[in-house]
Amino acid sequence: MRALILKQLNKPLEYTEVPDPVATPHEALVQVHAAALNRRDWWITQGQYAKIQLPVILGSDGAGLFENKPVVLYPALDWGDDPRAQGRAFRILGLPESGTFSEQIKIPKANLAPMPEHLDWEQAAALPLAGLTAYRVLFSRCQLKAGERVLITGVGGGVALMTMQFAMAAGAEVFVTSGSDDKLAKARKMGAQGGVNYRQTDWDKQLKTSIGGFDVLIDSAGGDGFSALLPLCNPGARIGVYGGTLGKVNGLSPQILFWKQISILGSTMGTLEEFGAMLEFVTRHKIVPVVDSVFRLEEGNRALRRMAETDQFGKIVLKIR
Repeated sequence: MRALILKQLNKPLEYTEVPDPVATPHEALVQVHAAALNRRDWWITQGQYAKIQLPVILGSDGAGLFENKPVVLYPALDWGDDPRAQGRAFRILGLPESGTFSEQIKIPKANLAPMPEHLDWEQAAALPLAGLTAYRVLFSRCQLKAGERVLITGVGGGVALMTMQFAMAAGAEVFVTSGSDDKLAKARKMGAQGGVNYRQTDWDKQLKTSIGGFDVLIDSAGGDGFSALLPLCNPGARIGVYGGTLGKVNGLSPQILFWKQISILGSTMGTLEEFGAMLEFVTRHKIVPVVDSVFRLEEGNRALRRMAETDQFGKIVLKIR
C-alpha cells in the first residue's frame, strides 16, 4: 500500500510504498477513503510533541470501508476505565501506532462506528478528533444548557468550529473571537451571533460592553490572553480548555475566580461512549463539519504547509480513494 511516512523531524513526509498491515482477530483492516489533519500532526513533524517515535505514519482522523460498510474511526486508544480522565496507557492514533495517512489501517474493531449517512467521505474524515474533543469539552465538562451564552476563542480551527456548531445546535447563544475579520464574517454567516477580533486593542472590553457576560467559555490558546476571559464570565461560569497553543497563563486573578465561583475545566479527547454520543448528536442535528481544503494523499506536504499557515477555516483533508 501507499502511505505518507515521517522519517526525520523537520523534513517533508515521504510518500512511499509500505507493507500492508496484518490485522489480528480483534482488529479491523480498514480501507481508508479520507483522512484529516490535526494541529497535532504538524507539531509532531516539528519535534514539538512528547514521545515521538520514528518512522511513523501520522493521522488521527479517518473514514473508510470495513467489510464494505462505511465507518469512522474512534481516534483514542486505551482510554482506561475512568471516564473522568484518560489512563496511563492512553494514546492517540497516529503516534506511536500507524495512523490514517495511508491506504489501509489496522485498528481495534471496538474503535469503529458507522459513518453518519448525511456526510461524504471528506466530511466524515473531518469529524472524529475535532468532534469528540468539542463534544467532551462542551457537554461533558462544561455541561452546556440551552439558552446559555457561549464564547469560543480562535474560531476557524477544526475543534473551535465544531464547538460552535454543537453549541448552536444545542440552543445556545454563540459568540466567537478570531484574529481574522474574514473568519469572523464566515462564523456569523454560519449562525454565530457576533464576534470580535482579538488583535484589536481592548477586544475583551468591547465584548463586555456590547454583549455582557458569558456562561461558558471555550479556549485552546492559553497565554497572556487567557486572563482576559475571567472578567467576561458570568457568576458560576465554566471555562473549558482543550489546548495551550500560546503557552503559560500570566496575570490570572484568583479573586475573580473565587468571587464569581468560576470553574476552569481541562479536557482532552473523550471516551468511546462520548464518541458514540457525539455521532448520535451529529446525526440527529445533521451537522456537517467544515472542510477547508482537500488534497490527494501524495500532496500531504502541501496540506501540512496549509496548516502551518494557520489561515484555514475548517479541516484540511487528504483524499485517499
